[in-house]
Amino acid sequence: MTIISILVPHIIRSIPLSTRRFPLLSHFAKSRLTKFQFLAILPVCYHSPYTSFKSMADGEGEMHMQHSPTVEKLEMQFEELRSQLEDSGKLRERIRAVAMEIESTTWLMHSSLLLIHHSISISDVIEKAKQQIGGLRELYNKLAEIIRECPDQYYRYHGDWRTETQTVVSLLSFIHWLETGTLLLHTEAEAKLGLNPTEFGLDVEDYLIGICFMSNELPRYVVNQVTAGDYECPRKVLKFLKDLHAAFRMLNLRNDFLRKKFDGMKYDLRRVEEVFYDVKIRGLATNGESAGKEGDQGQS
Repeated sequence: MTIISILVPHIIRSIPLSTRRFPLLSHFAKSRLTKFQFLAILPVCYHSPYTSFKSMADGEGEMHMQHSPTVEKLEMQFEELRSQLEDSGKLRERIRAVAMEIESTTWLMHSSLLLIHHSISISDVIEKAKQQIGGLRELYNKLAEIIRECPDQYYRYHGDWRTETQTVVSLLSFIHWLETGTLLLHTEAEAKLGLNPTEFGLDVEDYLIGICFMSNELPRYVVNQVTAGDYECPRKVLKFLKDLHAAFRMLNLRNDFLRKKFDGMKYDLRRVEEVFYDVKIRGLATNGESAGKEGDQGQS
């Protein structure tokens, strides 16, 4: 009788009845295993509830993992998630490709509008910049068609064209102001881009941030116009910025990027006021009495 034959009955009795699922222990005891080989195999048999051994008729055993239903459900779920992520990635690549085309078009548009700060006819500059609006309308229609493929997912992918849209609004509103001296309304901006509010509209925050970007361009425009001899320009721009700043103060803005851009508008207003006061003190403005009274009120 070997030491294995002596130890096995005591080991079997020490195992709770609920866990005695390893009849192969006796087989190992009867086989020609050394003490150290048996002690090495014993923890595997005792501590592995998911492991079973095939028949040892040929003297060799193979371990097979019995997959639980939970593991199979997890695999199925993550397989579906992988497929969804791949589809989302392909869709995002298409959106970004259109967004890059929008960015290229806005660069052409902006480069044309930069000539407004030089001694060039304003009407010629505006007409050249407006030639890009048709291309922007086509690109936004293409973007809307892509978003229709994933209903109710507008704001999931909105960040992929947000920055480009804000730049577009700033350029369109600047052109509109140069032509009319008034603010481009939200509905008018959507109409220029051919957007349908019920399907693919212009986000309100994108519109407001674009207007703030437009106001950043006005102080430079005023300085260059006064240098060119247009002394009435500061009065008109000052009145426009005062009305715009007052309209923005009606909004209850959070402490986010839009609020920071709105806070920057008061510095644009202050720079235009300085130019207007300088022109007025020098007696260069011919019709600035009413504007002077407005300018004396100041902004907090």
